[in-house]
Amino acid sequence: MSNGAVPETDPSEFEGADASFLKDFATLSTFGATDRGGVDRQAGSEADGDQRAWFSQLLMENGFTVSFDQIGNQFGMLDLEAGKPYVVVGSHLDSQPTAGRYDGAYGVLAAAHAAFRLAAEWQTSGNTPRYNLAVVNWFNEEGSRFKPSMMGSSVYTGKMTLDSALTTTDPAGITVREALVSSNALGDGTGPQAAYCAEIHIEQGRSMERDGIAIGVVDSNWAANKYEFVVHGEQAHTGSTVIADRHDALLGASLLVVAAREIADHFPDGAVHTSVGQLDVYPNSPVVVPSRVNLLLDLRSANEALLREADRMLHERLEQIERSARVKIEKVGSHCWPVTPYQPEGVALAEKIAANRGITHARVKTLAGHDSTNMKDIVPTVMLFVPSVEGISHNEHEYTTDQDIVTGLHVLTDVVRSLCEGELDPS
Repeated sequence: MSNGAVPETDPSEFEGADASFLKDFATLSTFGATDRGGVDRQAGSEADGDQRAWFSQLLMENGFTVSFDQIGNQFGMLDLEAGKPYVVVGSHLDSQPTAGRYDGAYGVLAAAHAAFRLAAEWQTSGNTPRYNLAVVNWFNEEGSRFKPSMMGSSVYTGKMTLDSALTTTDPAGITVREALVSSNALGDGTGPQAAYCAEIHIEQGRSMERDGIAIGVVDSNWAANKYEFVVHGEQAHTGSTVIADRHDALLGASLLVVAAREIADHFPDGAVHTSVGQLDVYPNSPVVVPSRVNLLLDLRSANEALLREADRMLHERLEQIERSARVKIEKVGSHCWPVTPYQPEGVALAEKIAANRGITHARVKTLAGHDSTNMKDIVPTVMLFVPSVEGISHNEHEYTTDQDIVTGLHVLTDVVRSLCEGELDPS
């Protein structure tokens, strides 16, 4: 799978609304498409603006009102009863630079098609559910162009101020505000008031495929400590400066990369994950010893005690690296979150729905951050996973079968219906 082409969706194998969903997913996958079957549509880019315009048109054609809030979150709203709050369902359309076409995008389009089906159902029956319905495309979940990740939902939930988000710059110095204006996505207001939230996403791991599970019911997230470090050294000539006189920032950064991996290897059975996903080297010249390296390092675990121990080990290593490489390491940013459960009543609801449909399901945890991990801190939230083939994600060969994404759509539709009808309301 990882060495071959990504299979195309084939709506002809499905009928009616399911075929329509797969057709729309194939269209969505053309925005920012790469030659190897993936997508590149980072937040606020031209491709992101194009797909948002297409998505707005799709929502409006199906009777939804579209609006953008002050941080560029895109909402398609079905107002069934004035003054009522909303069940907010969706994910994100932005991607990593060379990414798979399922991450985030599947959850947004599944949310839209679940909403279309429910709108038609309620119109036919004449029933009015207890809550209004809003489909959401959260801004900058990936954090690849603008840091930190999950920016749109962080502003919506009050975890990040609007001003700090809008003034964040990308590596070229373009602010979030400027990117939103250029992509016609800067709105006003704070978005619809949420009563409940739901999100469906690919697992981005291999456990569900391995265990033959069609629906993962997420019951909690892993904790994460994400840091931005700057390693400060001193520029020098790579040829004439003797080794003993060098203050090599890249050497210090390299030792930090190795330290992160050694910390992960210290803990058994993959209990702690660590990574360094980005390095920016200055001046990045072939004949200059680097004077500065910016890097992002993260630690993750489902066990907060282990995460604390890993964090202690990391900071201990920082001092050792500073001495051995003769550099200074500065922590200039952090983005951390604890282990927090999804509401048990939402977990039970999703399990009941999957069981009623005869679909194999199990409780799982999310190792990655998602917008729903922010939303669950303010409203009851249901998070669902569908399998990822070979666990591949953030990769152009990311793939989930048509049958699995359609199955997920069916379960999500039932979950959203139940939330809109107030099944989780206090009795």
